[in-house]
Amino acid sequence: MMGKCTLGLAVSLVTLLLTVTYAEETQRRTYSHPCMGTVFYITLYSDDANASQKAVDEAFQRIEAINQAASDYLPESELSRFNRAPTNEAVHVSDDLYRLIALSLKTSELTSGAFDITAMYSVQLWRRAKRQHRAPTPEQVTHAVALTDWRALQLDEVHHTVTKTKPELMIDLGGIGKGYAAHEALLVLKQHGITTALVAGSGDLAIGDPPPAKTGWDVALRTFEKPEEKDRLLHVTLHNCGCSTSGDLHQFLELDGVRYSHIIDPKTGLGLTNHIACTVIAPDAAWSDALDTPMCVLGVEAGLKVIESQPQTSARFVMLQADGTIISTTSANFPVTEK
Repeated sequence: MMGKCTLGLAVSLVTLLLTVTYAEETQRRTYSHPCMGTVFYITLYSDDANASQKAVDEAFQRIEAINQAASDYLPESELSRFNRAPTNEAVHVSDDLYRLIALSLKTSELTSGAFDITAMYSVQLWRRAKRQHRAPTPEQVTHAVALTDWRALQLDEVHHTVTKTKPELMIDLGGIGKGYAAHEALLVLKQHGITTALVAGSGDLAIGDPPPAKTGWDVALRTFEKPEEKDRLLHVTLHNCGCSTSGDLHQFLELDGVRYSHIIDPKTGLGLTNHIACTVIAPDAAWSDALDTPMCVLGVEAGLKVIESQPQTSARFVMLQADGTIISTTSANFPVTEK
């Protein structure tokens, strides 16, 4: 009996020792890198600092490569060159640009045009309005809307080409690029054997396996359910998914007493005036980023129908009413941890 008890105690001590050693050696490490007009952060758990640094360097290089493909700010990016290409000319594009455009068109179809990467002229108008603090003229808005048409982009999967079938058509991938970049960076980390990681780029999160001894990563979302509790946070515990938030609760332009969101409705060419934000949780960050902005354009009722039609996808809407009250609505499967 004494032998069995001693063996049991030894096993327990070894188990405890392994647990403590794992906790000590597996360290939480955080890295940052500026790109795409924001700062990307990578948080991971690893017991090998050199291997982690190598993986993170490659992940940030992947983000830079995507920026070179998809930025409309860089005059010689692949996207900028595509925007200058002639109408009705099939342009061979990289894997990244093709995937981004293909996912964007899928989102446009799903949201009945509430997401439209060809609304570039409207986006430029409101960028200028923000700089000059002056609203675009009705004529400018009408012209911008006339140049918006996601159906005027044709994809050839076999030859990997994209064709613009409408004169002057240009595209802007700002509504999907950061989420796609975060997702791809997380894949790079996984290729290096680092699966317990989170990549954050502005309002987009690419989330891997849970941290040690946790069921997921704690993600805090600002909640405005009661005006007197504006700093209260809503927590969700997430793993192996994407999470993105878009809205005008912090980014907006006020002109002549009207508050315009930075989110543009492609069909009107105007910034939203209904004050709304939406958080989307989806299988990956590229998809959550693609969906969060058009959900704001569609609004709660229509947006929920879209969200609930997609597998493993959920959303939370927050709306600021004219009288100052706040209303939040979630899809049935939105994973709230605590309020």
